[in-house]
Amino acid sequence: MQLQPDEKLDVEAILKDLENYRPRRIGWRWRQSNGSEIGGFSYSETSETLKNGIPLPAAIRSFGGIDPQPDCVITTEIASGRFEDDIRRMRMAAWHGADHMMVIRTAGQSHFDGLIEGTPEGVGGIPITRKQIRATRKALDLVEDEVGRPLNFHSYVSGVAGSEIAVLFAEEGVAGAHQDPQYNVLYRNVNMVRSFVDAAVAKKIMNWAEMLQIDGAHNANATAREAWKVMPELLVQHAINTAYSEKIGMPRERIALSTVPPTAPPAPALRMDLPYAVALRELFSDCKMRAQMNTRYIESDTREAIVTHVLNLMVSRLTSADIQSTITPDEGRNVPWHHMNVSAVDTAKQALLGMDGLREMVQLRDDGELYERKREIIERAVLFLEEIEEVGGYFEAVAQGHFVDSGHYPERNGDGIARDIEGGVAAGSIVPRDEDYMAPVCEHFGYNSLPEVDRDCDLVGGCTLCDPDRIIYIDELDPEDNVHERLRSRTEARAEGTVKPEVEWHGDGVVTLNMLLPTSERIAQHAGLEIAKQMGLEDSSVIHSGSMHPQEGTYLEIKGTVTFSIDPDDLVIPEEEELLPEEEIREAVQEEPMKVVAATVGEDEHSVGMREIIDIKHGGLERYGIEAEYLGTSVPIEKVVDAAIEIDADAILISTIITHAGVHRTNMERLDQLCREKGMRDEVILVGGGTQITDDLARDCGMDAGFGRGTTGHDVASFLVETRREK
Repeated sequence: MQLQPDEKLDVEAILKDLENYRPRRIGWRWRQSNGSEIGGFSYSETSETLKNGIPLPAAIRSFGGIDPQPDCVITTEIASGRFEDDIRRMRMAAWHGADHMMVIRTAGQSHFDGLIEGTPEGVGGIPITRKQIRATRKALDLVEDEVGRPLNFHSYVSGVAGSEIAVLFAEEGVAGAHQDPQYNVLYRNVNMVRSFVDAAVAKKIMNWAEMLQIDGAHNANATAREAWKVMPELLVQHAINTAYSEKIGMPRERIALSTVPPTAPPAPALRMDLPYAVALRELFSDCKMRAQMNTRYIESDTREAIVTHVLNLMVSRLTSADIQSTITPDEGRNVPWHHMNVSAVDTAKQALLGMDGLREMVQLRDDGELYERKREIIERAVLFLEEIEEVGGYFEAVAQGHFVDSGHYPERNGDGIARDIEGGVAAGSIVPRDEDYMAPVCEHFGYNSLPEVDRDCDLVGGCTLCDPDRIIYIDELDPEDNVHERLRSRTEARAEGTVKPEVEWHGDGVVTLNMLLPTSERIAQHAGLEIAKQMGLEDSSVIHSGSMHPQEGTYLEIKGTVTFSIDPDDLVIPEEEELLPEEEIREAVQEEPMKVVAATVGEDEHSVGMREIIDIKHGGLERYGIEAEYLGTSVPIEKVVDAAIEIDADAILISTIITHAGVHRTNMERLDQLCREKGMRDEVILVGGGTQITDDLARDCGMDAGFGRGTTGHDVASFLVETRREK
């Protein structure tokens, strides 16, 4: 199989012969940093470019389509709950630069008490069945060929089933996983002893598979009442898990700290977050850092989330994050949309590229406020560790509620999470091994009485890690909730080739409306829902409302579902116009010189758009030898026509941005009328342009053509030369 950029991903092909598919490799892959020259710019913190990718919008328009890639791994977090749609979203994100595909959904693996083979996605949507993981890895193997970069698949090794899940992940080529026994203890109330014993086994397996381990310490400042006060504890949690992983034999270069800035605006975020990040990097200099936004502060306003994301990215760049996790900017809406994943990836790419070389120009001070705050955080963390030792160790400290206490240590508020050493899920399930205990499998943790063999599993003819053919593949068991039934329900639309909007699942029909209503927020919300209803949307809900003023206005975003599909065969799509080659335009103008009159007309003061069309600096008409007489802004139509007569112009170009009362239509109609009155209409090419102008609208108003948003000088020059030939 090979993906083609101009073809959709074939889910049925991914599922075909899945029981015999094997991942092409195991282990995590980092980007290869290679400061480079791209598009005339020098970069010092970039990696290899993509074979196929989609550049940032500004790159397409203004920078020759260049698509530099930052040096750190970029995460996208997928949350649709259906792996057949996950892999489509992963493909989109990979084209924009993501290479860490992390699946996080409404229910985590930590909620399960055992490994669930053959379970459909509907159980909670988390990828812990072999089929879900294998199909995703198979798809990613194909996508990475398409984009030309290794793609890391990630999930969670947690809960009472953590050890079994680690084996499953190792067998199926999962490259990275969260694993932190403290997460189980503090947030899932798994028995302390059981959690740490399971973690030892899981970490041993992960180490064999060369997975990157990411811890879960960041959950403390997403849980504590005042997150910015638990910074010392976060350092302690990172230290405990890192030390435990090293004891199991995991090298520090495959240990990653999951770091989350403790604050967000309107708090003075950088003053709080940067010293904390500097402390982390100083204490764990030889570990990897996985930087993530703090979801606690993400509300329904995507603009707010994106601004905080960019501030977090500055901290990442200043402290050398190895992985930049991207939280979708609609996280506060609990709607995991395809385009928001891409938006988050593009935000990271854009900000990191914009800050390329920042550390070469900006030095973090080793004195003053930054130094003092960093030192204080570290000192408090050391005191915290000393107290753990004094009270009898980690388990006793947890039992006394020392963790996730919102006091700024050594202050205590008494609101920490306390767990019973003898209690919790799976309490009492750890038993001593017999002296002659023997487990004939590889990568075993703990005492194991084995005879001398080349491989531990030779005693049983091989284990699933050494011989993948021994893996027993179990398909989905639910006759109704499975991928085949979900695909079958969409077969008609897919076979007919109809198009329906989607945000999460294929053809789910979901769309959004943006509107501003001139009333109070409460009235606006109900009025907005009624508007959506009368527009024919079903299951509508307000996903964001923002007050512009208590009475003057409310901005709304409403989600709803359309019930129809569009058949592309019924659409009237004009043929895409091919532009004349630039050299041909120059030769035509050289053989027969061309002059144009250009102006922004009426009461409009905007000049940038017109200047970009005519100026040589912006690749405008002058670049092709066309002589342009620019009259300026707010020019009367009569003056434009008189100027065209005076210089015997071949064309008149007018721009109109301001469109109150249809003034753009009026200006174009008036231009056509005046040219007819002067008897010159057949001799001059009339072109209208502006953000609200379309070709159809301009022609209805008597123009020869209309050009809207995104028009370039090449577009207009090609049209002028071709039209003059026709005339």
